[in-house]
Amino acid sequence: MGCRRCGHDNEDGAQYCSACGTPLDVDEDTTAALALVEDRESLSADLGEVLDALPEGLGMLVVRRGPNAGSTFVLEGDETTLGRHPDSDVFLDDVTVSRRHATVRRIDGGYEVADAGSLNGTYVDHDRVDTALLRDMQEVQVGRFVLTFVIGGATGPAPGSAQ
Repeated sequence: MGCRRCGHDNEDGAQYCSACGTPLDVDEDTTAALALVEDRESLSADLGEVLDALPEGLGMLVVRRGPNAGSTFVLEGDETTLGRHPDSDVFLDDVTVSRRHATVRRIDGGYEVADAGSLNGTYVDHDRVDTALLRDMQEVQVGRFVLTFVIGGATGPAPGSAQ
């Protein structure tokens, strides 16, 4: 059984990865997919018409935790900057955020986030990244801000996409 965190091949029946210690769960795909559907439903209840009005395929960041929780940022351009600089497209005013922290780019019909050399790093689903492709309902952390990335028209995770 392969570890989702580090990729180490563990013995069948193992409950923890012998390389990194991450819990291994046979039903992890199903549990993750159900959790994503529940999170999407919760987000829909919180945002209502804002999420419903988001055009299909267009991305949006929703601040879930941080000083301006509940704020939404539609990713209309090909590139959206996140940071503490007043000229940032997504202005995140906190000392844990670098002036030019990260960039979200639209690529090949999807989106990717790239760290811009920030001091505290950019995280996607709790993993520090230099660049990462974004999927619907993924968590992006910039400093103390936790944002959820959503795609307009998505109703939940695509089969086999839960990780």
